[in-house]
Amino acid sequence: MASDKDVVIVAAARTPFGRFGGSLRDIDYYELGAIPMREVVKRAGVKANVINEVFWGVGDTSACRDPYTPVAARQSLIRAGLPHETVSISFDMACVSAMHAVKLAAMEMAAGEIEVAIAGGATSFGQSPMVVRGLRFNGFRMGDVKMEDPLYALGYKDFNPVSVDSDNVAHEYGFTRKDLDEWALRSHQNYGKAWNAGKFKDEIMPLPIPQPKGDPKVLDIDEQYRPDTSIEGLTKLKSVYNTRMITAGNAPGLNDGATAILLMTRKRAKELGLKVLGVVVASTSIAINASRMPEGPGYAMLKALQKANLTWDDMAYMEINEAFACVPLVSMKVAAEGDDKKYKTLFDKMNPNGSAIAIGHPNTASGARIIMNLMYELRRRGGGYAMGSLCGGLAQADACIVKVE
Repeated sequence: MASDKDVVIVAAARTPFGRFGGSLRDIDYYELGAIPMREVVKRAGVKANVINEVFWGVGDTSACRDPYTPVAARQSLIRAGLPHETVSISFDMACVSAMHAVKLAAMEMAAGEIEVAIAGGATSFGQSPMVVRGLRFNGFRMGDVKMEDPLYALGYKDFNPVSVDSDNVAHEYGFTRKDLDEWALRSHQNYGKAWNAGKFKDEIMPLPIPQPKGDPKVLDIDEQYRPDTSIEGLTKLKSVYNTRMITAGNAPGLNDGATAILLMTRKRAKELGLKVLGVVVASTSIAINASRMPEGPGYAMLKALQKANLTWDDMAYMEINEAFACVPLVSMKVAAEGDDKKYKTLFDKMNPNGSAIAIGHPNTASGARIIMNLMYELRRRGGGYAMGSLCGGLAQADACIVKVE
């Protein structure tokens, strides 16, 4: 039943996601975040001063021109034309960040602290610098300097690369390289069908990219998508970091992009005369053993169903972010709780528009991308409930259920 206290979405947009070293690599990090912030204010047709707070996911501030405490949310919101009086928080929850930003905004609205917020995030792998450590107090005068690439063996120094842990968990659940490659192919095929049907036009804002000569190139598709993907091509790829089955083909890329969702209480949306696009029904967070990341979304989704008092049958559509192909596969096993029929139902409803393997995964932007895709898909289908989930570094996960009336 509708309530004035409901947290509703009135606008949502994102940049196209760029390949590593692709079209977005030269866009300043603060400007990258400002682009969708500006867009959602414009789409809603509201004045910028109605925004009370910005909740912004940032996982790698080394991409900022001010790498030490850059307050990226604040720098981006000021660039976007929001008033200096707008409160903001920049936070790091790894890949979970932008979905958790929506949760934080909803919590503050429920507490009566704010009425309007922007939630989202931005990632620029393309601007991540090389790192030189240990020079400050070591009296360095001559000789070679060792540089470190923070993107190599992406993960955490005191833990396995996330690909290694994911490979181990997938193997434990009985999945094979063939299973992962087939899911990766499915992602590209589903994305291609969705893009050709115009489904991404609601969320992707065409982005003019300056060129060395001539007119700007307009990017209106995610660069990670490869229409020529085939099982034969995927099979030929070598696994990474001595894993059994993780390859560049069944994992997402290191992508650039930004997402933003404009949320407010239903009461405020009524006062402003705005159309409600969707309702945030429930948001949940979990954390499990740090080595078991692929299970996270499954547990988060079960928790969200319980919180919302809904069932899998209520969900018209679902997405689990493809941090690796094994993540949705493993998490569906967790969510099905040993029921093969339920697993088949989840499989058939999962990721119908593709996910990170085809779309790309600018880590701290992806969670909001999932929510807006769920919402726009529900609008095309005539309403109902949908749920998305994603895991983050060291095995945290969020899930979010949205409704379109």
